[in-house]
Amino acid sequence: MTAHPEHLGHVIFIAAAAAMGGFLFGYDSAVINGAVEAVRSRYDVGSAALAQVIAIALIGCAIGAATAGRMADRIGRIRCMQISAVLFTISAVGSALPFALYDLAFWRIVGGFAIGMASVIGPAYIAEVAPAAYRGRLGSFQQAAIVVGIAISQLVNWGILNAAGGDQRGELLGVEAWQVMLGVMVVPAVLYGLLSFAIPESPRFLISVGRDDRAREVLREVEGDHADLDARVAEIEQAMKREHKSSFRDLLGGSFFFKPIVWIGIGLSVFQQFVGINVAFYYSSTLWQSVGVDPTDSFFYSFTTSIINIVGTVIAMIFVDRIGRRPLALIGSVGMVAGLALEAWAFSFDLVDGKLPATQGWIALVAAHVFVLFFALSWGVVVWVFLGEMFPNRIRAAALGVAAAAQWIANWAITASFPSLADWNLSATYVIYTVFAALSIPFVLKFVKETKGKTLEEMG
Repeated sequence: MTAHPEHLGHVIFIAAAAAMGGFLFGYDSAVINGAVEAVRSRYDVGSAALAQVIAIALIGCAIGAATAGRMADRIGRIRCMQISAVLFTISAVGSALPFALYDLAFWRIVGGFAIGMASVIGPAYIAEVAPAAYRGRLGSFQQAAIVVGIAISQLVNWGILNAAGGDQRGELLGVEAWQVMLGVMVVPAVLYGLLSFAIPESPRFLISVGRDDRAREVLREVEGDHADLDARVAEIEQAMKREHKSSFRDLLGGSFFFKPIVWIGIGLSVFQQFVGINVAFYYSSTLWQSVGVDPTDSFFYSFTTSIINIVGTVIAMIFVDRIGRRPLALIGSVGMVAGLALEAWAFSFDLVDGKLPATQGWIALVAAHVFVLFFALSWGVVVWVFLGEMFPNRIRAAALGVAAAAQWIANWAITASFPSLADWNLSATYVIYTVFAALSIPFVLKFVKETKGKTLEEMG
């Protein structure tokens, strides 16, 4: 059953408003890239402590992701979005005006909790509101919003750095430049809160609390006047009767603690992070400075990487419903192996006068962009689409929560370890990421099934 074109614009608006949480997720997680070296210098901390402050937000993310599903079932999807918008706003103000390093770390956790909530609520809400024929494309709005958020944060950081004369600690608006970078997030956070009042509650939640008439109205809004609303409500009710409120206990079973399908979801999440993608977003300006690129240029390369990330995401959005989720994942893995292996090779050369030799420097830069492109056109989008679709209805919410939490923990492990690993051996660090990219290929071939074109009710 397709949405009739006259309603498609409305559906796109709803999906885009919900994906604003994804924009904040990208913005908040990447904006720190511009502050890393300034925080290191202002608080005089070493790589390991610095990594903890950068990565600690991810602990908040894991908690937010783990609790959001249950919260959304209790108070509704929209109310959860509003709570997360408030937390984003508070975190932006707190991070911009910290009085000590531990204080900054605390506000990073608050922001992390908001990101974790947004990471679960966005895709779940969009999957519930979107007509089946458009679900893959609308589901990829979340990832598109994340990558646009990352790019805008890098562009804003670069602009602020230039306004402060190329000094991350230069004075701007009465504070240091890096504080302005962290504070600007108040603007999209408030916008997200306002948009949440302009979109309807999910039909599934409305039916679950007995508001069938309102659910019919929402279904008419998104699926068109020609949809058989009674049949749709009955279908959702049937699906929900078969479901019971999914709890952690429902995920247990099989020989290794969790059911096999849950392990596959966890595996997708872990591979998505263990290729080292977030090093490109949290530390890229630090990485380029470490091989001799000057700070303003390094901020600019962080921005160009983000643009490549958007291009790749658009490619994925075009093809995810056409060629399917699995083929995209496999193409991406092959491309990532090539990009990461070239980076590892380039970083294996000794620095001359604090810089990589010219040829290796250019190869490292191009390879970094190739890696991000192939990640974005595949694993960046496909994993979120898979996680929204692959689990049986009965366990979807709880399984999505566990898989998303696994993603945050894997992200934390990579983010917290990178500065120390890079101090030890940058090239070997990239060899490790290359190995994980290579291992993702047999994992997909053996364990992951295609979900293209099935309704959520058909997933068992």
